[in-house]
Amino acid sequence: MAAKKNALGRGLSALITEEEPSRRREGLPWYDEISLSMIEANPFQPRTRFEDEPIQELASSIRELGVIQPIIVRQKDDGRYQLIAGERRMRAAGIAGLDTIPAWIRTADDQALLEMALVENIQREDLDAIEIAISYQRLMEECSLTQENLSQRVGKKRSTISNYIRLLKLPAEIQLGIKHRQITMGHARCLISIDNPDAQLEIYNRIISNDLSVRKVEEMVRKMESAEPVDTTDEKQSKSELDGYETLRDHLAGYFGTDVQFRRNEKGKGKIVIPFGSNDELERIVGLLDKLNT
Repeated sequence: MAAKKNALGRGLSALITEEEPSRRREGLPWYDEISLSMIEANPFQPRTRFEDEPIQELASSIRELGVIQPIIVRQKDDGRYQLIAGERRMRAAGIAGLDTIPAWIRTADDQALLEMALVENIQREDLDAIEIAISYQRLMEECSLTQENLSQRVGKKRSTISNYIRLLKLPAEIQLGIKHRQITMGHARCLISIDNPDAQLEIYNRIISNDLSVRKVEEMVRKMESAEPVDTTDEKQSKSELDGYETLRDHLAGYFGTDVQFRRNEKGKGKIVIPFGSNDELERIVGLLDKLNT
């Protein structure tokens, strides 16, 4: 009984370390304190940005309390280690002045390393939508998973995964706006439903310049769908008719000093859109319209 009390007095890490040989034999993770200088970054890390302030705050906590949650690594053939999960903790431990860090050591090949790193990061709330989308795409492509398999692995609905992956089809400028959180996932879902990249960019820029709500963008998309842009490849329209529309559009664009657009549905109904990027530009356009009435 005394021996048992002494073991407990040495802490949980001592007990786990004593079990290391049997855990290795059984292929289970084992615990150890590892030198930070022996740990390499994860080449499959999906996170592209690490905010400095939260890491500094974590470093302050580590100075006071130590590393509460061990990182996860795998051991390489040369005796060094490769990080699987816990890069923020590892960076903060270095800033806090630690030489070693507690770690669970797992046996994992490259595919398992990729999958564990991606799934661990996907579960974090601060990963941006594009990083999540890229993680889903990589899991499907590099781990040979279907959306249904992926849904089970990460505990997300298949429709949710599909919506994220579709973000990668948006123009690069919009993807960058999502990464920098200039627009929300709700805005992005509205833009996804538009087939025309130019129209996507037009609405994206209006969201940014006018701080449009998701509901307002949904309304804009519905109106756009009810009056589609002129299709210059439509065989029903004669070349002369198309040339006439283009000439009129160019004339109006030159007069208003902005990219005037024509939108028509199959019945010939439609509207002329005169976009503007600011209140000053709107006042200028209104002034030009007033001149037409004099």
